[in-house]
Amino acid sequence: MPPLLRDSRGHLRNGWWIALFIVVFLASRVIYHPLSKALQSHGFDGAWLAPLPALFVLLVTWACLRLRRQSLADVGLKLDVRWLRHALFGIAFGCATMLAVSASIAAAGGVRFHLDPTHALAALAIGAWTFAGVALFEELLFRGFVFQRLVDGAGPLVAQGVMAVLFALAHWDNPGMEGATQVWATLDTALGAILLGLAFLRSGSLALPIGIHFGWNWMQGSVLGFDVSGIGQASWLSPELLDKPQWLSGGTFGPEASVFAVLVDVASIVLLWRWKGVPPKGVAANPARQGVANASQ
Repeated sequence: MPPLLRDSRGHLRNGWWIALFIVVFLASRVIYHPLSKALQSHGFDGAWLAPLPALFVLLVTWACLRLRRQSLADVGLKLDVRWLRHALFGIAFGCATMLAVSASIAAAGGVRFHLDPTHALAALAIGAWTFAGVALFEELLFRGFVFQRLVDGAGPLVAQGVMAVLFALAHWDNPGMEGATQVWATLDTALGAILLGLAFLRSGSLALPIGIHFGWNWMQGSVLGFDVSGIGQASWLSPELLDKPQWLSGGTFGPEASVFAVLVDVASIVLLWRWKGVPPKGVAANPARQGVANASQ
């Protein structure tokens, strides 16, 4: 076959696999949009539909993997004890980092918190359901099949750079993305993408980035009550923003537009970079995952 189609190993080049994923993903929108509207017309609100986007991306990922004669385990979804352990560690890490951000904002006089008894446990449960769907959707889309094809074809540095830009741009339509907020939020989102990409590269599994993503959002929105990337929801606590600059408190966009989020992300990236990681056994033997093994050495 021409070199444009096949690599030196005789495999279809990663760029074509990425193009195929995009085509199948766009084609799935033809089914997704009418299905979503139909479910909404039958009384299913936004919270109930939270897992639907993730389900469609999962199906697209599965279809592309089947064409490669692989399973979901090959994209980092091997649901075993190790996967669960990484997911739980990721959740704890995500919660801890968001607590560090919010504690820094509070210590600088940017916010104080009040208990919101009208929501309490219901807000935590609904938030967990919603943010689990968000974390699974975004990690499959930005750290799943496409990211891993980029790692395999162009290397971890290129893959991280491309996905950091795309992840940041994907949030530009969020409420409040303007002025200084856009600058700080874009920087934080790009750093967040690098952090989550590194979590995959170091662990060889999507469990860790999904857990970190979920813990960060759930703690930020459902527990502490901040807007998450400009979007509000019911919460356990109710934050009162004080008279401080937006770059310090994050303003109505949420802590992700705060300088403290940027600093915590940088510190988290350094911690993960220093951690050598433990990829699954046999990862280096699989050509599609060779880049993961290389990045973890």
